[in-house]
Amino acid sequence: MIVRRATRRDVPGSLAPAAQVEHWFGPMVDDPGFTRAVERNIRRSTALVAEEPGAGLLGALLFGGADPVHQVHWPVVSETARGEGVGRALMADATRRFVHGPGTVEVVTFGPDHPGAVTSGARAFYESLGFTPAEPAGPGPEGGSRQVYRRAVPAPVQRQPPAPQLP
Repeated sequence: MIVRRATRRDVPGSLAPAAQVEHWFGPMVDDPGFTRAVERNIRRSTALVAEEPGAGLLGALLFGGADPVHQVHWPVVSETARGEGVGRALMADATRRFVHGPGTVEVVTFGPDHPGAVTSGARAFYESLGFTPAEPAGPGPEGGSRQVYRRAVPAPVQRQPPAPQLP
């Protein structure tokens, strides 16, 4: 699997997994505003895709914010690739590319009472990456509850030069 920056030609392929989760998140694929947001992130180089050569796009992610607070927007993995490490690879690559610490990374996901909270595995996924539940967020377009998940990112470790050798 390869994680890379998305290009304009990835837009149709990245909308396919979005169609698979519209029942949880509301309409996206036919929403011109959503497509514009994807294209805007592509221009900013803050859109990533995961692909398997010969198999097409497996997932996508949009990233926003700036030090010290970053936001993960619209992480999505194809139904056929869920549980295969695609989401984890996208999150790791985004963190490596965009987060320099110290700071936080935030993502809005299902609230604990949302029907998709367990079925999607999203909350458990974020917790496995070290995110913790934080404050409630506004409801989703389908009316379901949402919650912010947050993860602290420490400052980069400063490497000390080796001590000079004494004769």
